[in-house]
Amino acid sequence: MNVNIKIYHIVHIGNLPSIISDGYLYSDAEMRKRPKNHVLIGMSRIKDRRMTLPLTSHPGLHVGECVPFYFCPRSPMLYLLDRRNSVDIEYRGGQEPIVHLVADLDKTINWAEESNLRWAFTNSNAGSYYFEDFSDLKELNKIDWQVVQATQWSKFQDKKQAEFLVELFFPWALIEEIGVYSHHQLHAVNEIISGHTTNKPVKIQKSWYY
Repeated sequence: MNVNIKIYHIVHIGNLPSIISDGYLYSDAEMRKRPKNHVLIGMSRIKDRRMTLPLTSHPGLHVGECVPFYFCPRSPMLYLLDRRNSVDIEYRGGQEPIVHLVADLDKTINWAEESNLRWAFTNSNAGSYYFEDFSDLKELNKIDWQVVQATQWSKFQDKKQAEFLVELFFPWALIEEIGVYSHHQLHAVNEIISGHTTNKPVKIQKSWYY
């Protein structure tokens, strides 16, 4: 297996210390069991819905029980955070404090299978009611890769947000790179991760932002 695909998870920089301390990113289902001391950047209404949306490729497993990744940076969700005007999002801090955590698809799947954790991917936004999900890499062609990689996506927002999902949690050790908006965020992230044995390369990736 060597498809050389990268996957992307966006988080608020304020959540990095706890992620590093825990050693893991957690699913929304797991986060709801923990103290509410993290910065919530998603839509609460959609997060609630994801708790009820089943994955047909894994009966009994729901979207909200998985850690989500996109197959691209600069997601439509980041656009909403940048606009700061969605009635469904309480967060109003803009895109600058949001960082991209990058992992490798092959390595992630290998780790998940060795850990007896289920994984899946969708061909559109897994917070919608009409996505399809798969657990066989032979089905990767079900994703519209042209739309995923496009910078103009207003008519294809859901397809742009195809997701990769990992059951329960995802190890910080598998994060290969951190993409940030500016020199200010570069310095701030380096300060947060300094002194840890799993230091990551932090790079300014302005093209990943709006």
